[in-house]
Amino acid sequence: MDRYAVVGHPIAHSKSPMIHEMFAKQTNQSLVYEKIEAPVNGFESCVTDFFSASNGKGLNVTVPFKERAWDLCADRTERAELAGAVNTLYLDQNRNICGDNTDGVGLVSDLKKHGVDLHGKKILILGAGGAVRGVLQPILKEQPEKVFICNRTESKAAVLVDVFGHLGKLESGPFSAFDNGNAGGENTNKECTGFDLIINGTSASLSGDLPPISSSVITARTVSYDMMYAEHETVFNRWASEAGASKTIDGLGMLVGQAAEAFSIWRGCSPETNEVMKKLRVL
Repeated sequence: MDRYAVVGHPIAHSKSPMIHEMFAKQTNQSLVYEKIEAPVNGFESCVTDFFSASNGKGLNVTVPFKERAWDLCADRTERAELAGAVNTLYLDQNRNICGDNTDGVGLVSDLKKHGVDLHGKKILILGAGGAVRGVLQPILKEQPEKVFICNRTESKAAVLVDVFGHLGKLESGPFSAFDNGNAGGENTNKECTGFDLIINGTSASLSGDLPPISSSVITARTVSYDMMYAEHETVFNRWASEAGASKTIDGLGMLVGQAAEAFSIWRGCSPETNEVMKKLRVL
């Protein structure tokens, strides 16, 4: 039976086996999908051992190995090349390891499922780490009016402008540009207000913290998207809702969406995600 797995460290918490098992049942695919906890210093050998087996067909890669997976690939898709990280591995006809990054596709597809069209919109992205880098190409492909990347260390955001700026109107700035020197106060800089969509790509929600920006970036038309997800509403989305956001969305749909794209790459068929989402919400 064809074998697939998710590789990370740690990995016990991963929902990927459950998601892909539901995809396989839905599409009548015969496969097994498991979790592999790779040693921090043994990721590369873990991958090569997996694919050396005749039934090792595909791997999902999660933290902290996505950049190292990129280095392992003989060939990468354009979005993976730009992202500098790979979350989906597979073999070509010559059994060379190839890589893709499906995170951004998962994010964009989830937004569309919630009725959020990015075309011509003004978008604020918080954070400039690997999670943000992995979604920028698919976001810019939707042709938003402008994307502003905000980060505590502005130089990291500026690097992303250099890498992705040719794909659309992309600007960067520090968190301080959005608090007007007064956290929680009014922001008089019109360039830093009135966003249609705000995406939290920081890991602050994992520790119950908020990025240091003013609620003035939120208007009655703003949609808030937290790339993190939890059993209850994330602290970021609760903050956005209290500030008057029109809608808040967490990252569970992105997780399912990126998995669906990986499944399609591996198996050549696209699973339906709505029922999978409903089941995960009640678990």
